Amino acid sequence: MEAQSLPHWDVSGLFPSPRSPDFEAAVQCFFTALDEATSRFDSLGVMARVEPLPVTEETIRTAEESLARLNDLQAEHHRLQAYLRAFTSTNSHDEIAQAQTSRLEAKSVALYQLETRFTAWLGAVDIEALIRRSSFCAEHAFSLRKRAIAARHLMSPEEEALAAQLHTTGKGAWRKLYNTYSSQITAEVALPEGKRLLPMTAVRNLAHHPDREVRRLAYEAELAAWEANAVPIAAALNSIKGEQALLARKRGWASPLDLALFNNNIDRETLDAMMGAARESFPHFRRYLHIKARLLGLERLAWYDLFAPVGREGKPLSFEEARDFILKQFAAFSPRMAEMGRRAFAEHWIDAEPREGKRGGAFCMWLHDEESRILANYQPSCRGMGTLAHELGHAYHNYVRAGLTYHQRLTPMTLAETASIFSETLVRRAALKQATPEEQKAILDASLQGATQVIVDITSRFLFEQRLFEAREARELTLAELKALMVEAQRETYGDGLDGEHLHPWMWAAKVHYYGSIFYNFPYMFGILFARGLYARYEAEGEAFLAAYDDLLASTGRYGAAELAARFGIDLHSADFWHSALASIIDEINQFAALAEG
Repeated sequence: MEAQSLPHWDVSGLFPSPRSPDFEAAVQCFFTALDEATSRFDSLGVMARVEPLPVTEETIRTAEESLARLNDLQAEHHRLQAYLRAFTSTNSHDEIAQAQTSRLEAKSVALYQLETRFTAWLGAVDIEALIRRSSFCAEHAFSLRKRAIAARHLMSPEEEALAAQLHTTGKGAWRKLYNTYSSQITAEVALPEGKRLLPMTAVRNLAHHPDREVRRLAYEAELAAWEANAVPIAAALNSIKGEQALLARKRGWASPLDLALFNNNIDRETLDAMMGAARESFPHFRRYLHIKARLLGLERLAWYDLFAPVGREGKPLSFEEARDFILKQFAAFSPRMAEMGRRAFAEHWIDAEPREGKRGGAFCMWLHDEESRILANYQPSCRGMGTLAHELGHAYHNYVRAGLTYHQRLTPMTLAETASIFSETLVRRAALKQATPEEQKAILDASLQGATQVIVDITSRFLFEQRLFEAREARELTLAELKALMVEAQRETYGDGLDGEHLHPWMWAAKVHYYGSIFYNFPYMFGILFARGLYARYEAEGEAFLAAYDDLLASTGRYGAAELAARFGIDLHSADFWHSALASIIDEINQFAALAEG
């Protein structure tokens, strides 16, 4: 497939360009609304209070007005930010979009301060009484209850204001440096046909190449490129994790992990049950890796063999073929999902071409109303189709939340992966049914590659981040120490499934998530297992499942994970649920093993 044939997304429906008068007018309107809200908060006395505030009619009006203003401001801020991200994520050289992003971020400190002031003000209010007496507050009950807890973890107003101001020159600046700098890294790969200078996204895509020598050369070039660019990346990681740990401690959290659990709407008991079940499943994943090594004629897989193809997919799967297959499966599942999918392709929601300056990997971002935009670096294969289906699942999640307020839409990462994994599973199961044994082998391998990443590799990344935070309390870590921590975690999780001398010591540099979130990793594991558990319910219930599923997706910002799971009779504290969800992956390993023997 010619790279030029792959689509780019279109956001011109919002504004002609980041330098257009229309965009400038929208930015100025947002800035004016932000200034007006700040003045209004001042006049209403929305700020931290020492004495409890009785729930009077005036208190109710203040709560409702403040929440409504924040909903509107944050929705517009998100729209402007997402619009600019559509340019910076696909072309990090776009200086206009970068400058506009910086300008928006600088002014948005005031929005963060309003958020903090409202949270602090709620700390003096009887939240349950407020919810009983205001229907608008009742519609935002979950958000308000979370804020009441968060209020107990705020620093002084002066410290919170200073932290907000320093964000753009601290963690925010380091994250921006990482995103821009890493997207521009290139590596010279000594391919059999000659040396080629490739963007990092293209180098990493060579991990899927059928020729082991090509994979090895790409792996070596990748490691060399990370090493050559490691100093600023390590500085970014040390600075970001140092700031995250400091602020968590100053806000009274026992650890950054406790803050991450709160942000993800789960508790430690749920995390322990899930992670414990995952660890008990590692022998099954190692068995899969051993089978794959045998199919490739190897004694043991090296890191660069993890994504090596096995089986035969047949001819490469064009973007158009992937589109048609996905839409067919969406239509078989739900008319509503099919309509969203048709719009995504027809209205240019997807940017699929790998190119220099474009961010690697894939993501889906909510743009506005029911619309999303999907970034992919499409490869003509079942894996590439699976990635598209995954991101379209995120888009469907955004689609069913249309009409909700900003705070009602807010979804933690744990639940944000539900629709994406479900959608990916839907497409993969359909592909398996019509495949030949060799094609089934390839499809199952692609699925198990992903599951291995989310169960085994995610555990290694979790362990790395946990140990990094512990060590960072004392001082910055050297390059050698960061690499050692990463390799230690990989050996602990992959065990004898991989050649311990050929791991990936620079994974901390390659994973963008370390530079934004705190413990971004475990929510992905939660997502795949929770979604697989739901998919089993769909197989049992059929069409009757659809309404409950859509309602769950529309409710992910309005209820905790445990309450949503309970709607389907799921106890997240029970290791039995996590083992049952893992059982569907183990079944795939058994199918893969049977095909390998055949």
